[in-house]
Amino acid sequence: MKLTDISNDVNEWFNGTGPLADVVISSRIRLARNLAGHKFLTRCSDEEKTQILEKLRQVVMALDLGDKIFYMSVDKAPVLDRNFLVERHLISRNHAFGKGPRGAVIAKSQCFTAMINEEDHLRLQVLKAGLQLSACYEQINKIDDMIEKKLKFAFSPKFGYLTACPTNLGTGIRISVMLHLPALKMTGQIEKFLNAAKDLDLAVRGLFGEGTEATGDFYQLSNQVTLGISEIEMVERFEKEIIPEIAQFEQAARKKLLLSQSSLLDDKISRAMALLKSAHLISSQEALLLLSHLRLGINMHEHMGALTPGIESIYALAAGEGSSEKLSIRTINRLFLLTLPAHLQVNSGKILDPADRDALRAKIIRSTLSSNS
Repeated sequence: MKLTDISNDVNEWFNGTGPLADVVISSRIRLARNLAGHKFLTRCSDEEKTQILEKLRQVVMALDLGDKIFYMSVDKAPVLDRNFLVERHLISRNHAFGKGPRGAVIAKSQCFTAMINEEDHLRLQVLKAGLQLSACYEQINKIDDMIEKKLKFAFSPKFGYLTACPTNLGTGIRISVMLHLPALKMTGQIEKFLNAAKDLDLAVRGLFGEGTEATGDFYQLSNQVTLGISEIEMVERFEKEIIPEIAQFEQAARKKLLLSQSSLLDDKISRAMALLKSAHLISSQEALLLLSHLRLGINMHEHMGALTPGIESIYALAAGEGSSEKLSIRTINRLFLLTLPAHLQVNSGKILDPADRDALRAKIIRSTLSSNS
């Protein structure tokens, strides 16, 4: 399978659907596992890493997941291909640019990845659109059980699953939800969100995970505690308490903008549309921010409706009212992906310097928005 087979459309989990999709982009659950009888990767020779890789590759590739899967040798892949997989959230940056033999098993739907020889011997992840953590957990738990019937994982009756990093010790589970929080940012409440997350022992990261900033008003919220609490308890806490409460805060901030700061909202969306439809050079960061504002306008139009005739025009501008085809969240999400640096180069079939990427990015956005307005 070639990367160009999946590079021109959105991931299934990034299609703008699912519960609370106006705020929650996606849900992800990841499990960290290590094989019994082998050292942690930091103490492994390349020969032992190869043995671990082959054991896990054979077992995972033989699983019946109800989806086509393909394998990629990450350490042998070109840098561009690795960056592409990071942009798609199919592998981590640490996995893409680590050392030694390592690989990835990826589902064609892009809702499942098994990273082999990342920080741990095996990192499983399942992703779904919107707030669907229970469904993610159910699927990844079945996959974990299938693998554990074939291989023995390092496990302690006292500490649970043994992992390279102590923060993953116990269940080895990482729950992560990608959120779109532009209204909290515009109303100056984002710091309250960040402080509240810290008080709850939650980690807040940017669009591409650890070490990245919140570009385009996207934030990844994940648990930091994996010991002393069951997987189901963590999933339920996220799905029924933490994330719905954050979504309510964001929705309240959107209503506040609509009712008391409509000029600010009008300006943000109008400027975003005008710049995106006319710019001939646009950076990745600027595109993410402006597309974020369009996404906000479309979501508010769909989920809140037009509360006054004067404000209705704001959403008409973002949603393409009067055109043959309205802008959709899927279209905006597709632009988010297709205009990322590695995506531009994979789809163009060549390496591009930053200036050429900025020009191509602007052209793609102009063409898409023009056909929808």
